Amino acid sequence: MCGVIGVVANTAVNQLLYDGLMVLQHRGQDAAGIVTAEENRFHMHKAPGLARDVFRTRDMRNLLGDMGVAHVRYPTAGSASSSAESQPFYVNSPYGIVLGHNGNLTNTHELKESLFRSDLRHVNTNSDSEVLLNVLAHELHVRASGQQLSLDTIFGAVAGVHARCKGAYAVTAFIAGYGLLAFRDPHGIRPLVIGINDQVTPHEYIVASESVAIDTLGFRLLRDVAPGEAVFIDYERRLHSRQCSDNPVLNPCIFEYVYLARPDSVMDGISVYSTRLAMGVSLAEKIRREFGHLQIDVVIPIPDTSRPSALQLANHLAVPYREGFIKNRYIGRTFIMPGQALRKKSVRQKLNAIAEEFKGKNVLLVDDSIVRGTTSREIVQMARDAGAEKVYFASASPPVRFCNVYGIDMPSRRELIANGRNDEEIAREIGCDALIYQDLDAMVEVVRAANPAIREFDTSCFNGCYITGDITPEYLDYVEAARDGESPPPSALSTQQLDLNLATGS
Repeated sequence: MCGVIGVVANTAVNQLLYDGLMVLQHRGQDAAGIVTAEENRFHMHKAPGLARDVFRTRDMRNLLGDMGVAHVRYPTAGSASSSAESQPFYVNSPYGIVLGHNGNLTNTHELKESLFRSDLRHVNTNSDSEVLLNVLAHELHVRASGQQLSLDTIFGAVAGVHARCKGAYAVTAFIAGYGLLAFRDPHGIRPLVIGINDQVTPHEYIVASESVAIDTLGFRLLRDVAPGEAVFIDYERRLHSRQCSDNPVLNPCIFEYVYLARPDSVMDGISVYSTRLAMGVSLAEKIRREFGHLQIDVVIPIPDTSRPSALQLANHLAVPYREGFIKNRYIGRTFIMPGQALRKKSVRQKLNAIAEEFKGKNVLLVDDSIVRGTTSREIVQMARDAGAEKVYFASASPPVRFCNVYGIDMPSRRELIANGRNDEEIAREIGCDALIYQDLDAMVEVVRAANPAIREFDTSCFNGCYITGDITPEYLDYVEAARDGESPPPSALSTQQLDLNLATGS
């Protein structure tokens, strides 16, 4: 999960890109970067950290130009500690291209091999995004006729990317001297939306991971980028689009609506906030149906993403809704913090219980999901320490039993508390008196109700069915081994990586 933005405006875009990163910060806290285009010249600044810490006044002054792309990084492939893997990435041939990527390729190692052996391109990091950039650059190179790029060449290159790259990718890229390119994988797993400012002439355009970036920057939501589609905005501010895949089908990641996206976003025609309300209704119906014996005195959300579901659940059960936890907003989201020890330590720094809402009560805690269980266990204990008589726990989503390979940090089955355990065993692990999970069919139904045109979602982390059809047990074993720090399979490229200390963050 990362956040990408591309803007083509009539005035300087550095502030627009920075403001966009601030509202997409929830999509990645590991690193941030901006590249602006001043005619044929790129200006780049990127570094590890939050956007507010990466960019200073002197950095913004150097980001000249009225077009550009930006990225906030959440590491799912490569190394979380490598500053060289901050995005956007840059390659100088052909023409000069910068690229930001949200998602995860599932055939990175095969691509890296073919890039080096056949395409004569060197990939210097472990990032699949740099691989994706070099595939795009090669496809542009082999299709270019003479010195000029045509729309057929650009869209043909994206078709070449689709033919070679597997997995999930939503991309914003900029081609020096030509314009902004954005495209989405043929399954549309990760979101990408287009906005327009038609109050000025010529019109200004923005492409971003979520509609919240479009709204807050003063643009109007135009539409989603379709799966397999590419859009291109040239220097004359003309918008071009073309379907570049033979068999596109929309299979968005359902976890975007559960947890990842901001509630004020609309993606693929679906309001995130409305779906979370509906998940609360569905969960309340299950509690009435299967857990009617529970005596619930109060419903308390675990801030922030579970609030809409908890509110609707309480309304439908006719049980008081209370805010029992106060969140320290200066602590990062524990779900995307590297390292279990840091994640565990941060929970009590992040949340503090209001004792009067718990003392002597049977409390139903509501969260959006339970992934590793570390946070849930700590929160249940906090409720008991605050004086709760009984602590029940409800998850607005089903048990997360399988790793996610499309850009969410769930790669190791051993880290998932629901893997290999039934509900009763999970309840004992997190220390609650009763555990209620949303049913997968019910969750899919409430999300699809907002856009019936979507036939199937990617629900792989819940049911182990990988929408791209190319995920094998061997691949999952490799991903887990790489995450655990074990040596990857021997590769002809293993000695070809250079340790370049690029001063991109100063």
